[in-house]
Amino acid sequence: MIIKPFKGFLLLVLLFCNNEKVNSTNAKAIPILVQHPHYVTIEKIPLPEGYKRTEADSISFTCWLRKIGLKANNTVYLFDGREKQNQSAQFAVLDISVGKKNLQQCADAVMRLRAEYLFAQKEFEKIIFTDNEAIQYIFKQPYNRQNFNTYLDRVFGMCGSASLARQLKPTPMKNISPGDVLIHGGFPGHAVIVLDVALNSNGNKVYLLAQSYMPAQDIHLLNNPINKNISPWYQVNEDDIITTPEYFFTKNELRKW
Repeated sequence: MIIKPFKGFLLLVLLFCNNEKVNSTNAKAIPILVQHPHYVTIEKIPLPEGYKRTEADSISFTCWLRKIGLKANNTVYLFDGREKQNQSAQFAVLDISVGKKNLQQCADAVMRLRAEYLFAQKEFEKIIFTDNEAIQYIFKQPYNRQNFNTYLDRVFGMCGSASLARQLKPTPMKNISPGDVLIHGGFPGHAVIVLDVALNSNGNKVYLLAQSYMPAQDIHLLNNPINKNISPWYQVNEDDIITTPEYFFTKNELRKW
């Protein structure tokens, strides 16, 4: 396995997600260091001083993401009901099902949120994912929750960070918006989704990130391990590396639907 070089920061845990859906657990349990207040939804998470959330239409992906509920229990659980051993990465846990199979891992969580939004908007014909440039997985009638869940299980089993990176379009960090994806496509690879973005009067942007991981686990809002003063928010700046608690990305790995 080739691990990307890391500048000046020792990761507590470095796991990788891939299409093989391999079972694994972290080597050492790390307790939650801070128990944050319970914020009911993403849009209730306080902003850094001087920032306001970007405007969004009421039926937009941005608005839908901001209204995702957050669990009162801040613990991340695996698909089989066990607690994830590393409990220090998350600020909050999204109230989104992880399922009962080891399928909804990193890129899968991104696809789950996008698909759930389109399902809620009844834009069923847009719920399309690919596992390569030739094969598309299209959600077909009848359009009901049972068929939707069956469809997603198939997508999660066949698609991953490599295929999702090909499906998405590169976008510069200065244009970051809710729903965008930081993704290192590969075997292995990883992906996190932008849940919210805010702006101050100087045009500076901050954003929230969420992930699932391997094994399949609750989707969780990430702490900012580099700038704890504004955590869980991340700031758009000139840095080439974006450091998250369990992975790091380069700024040119941002993608848009």
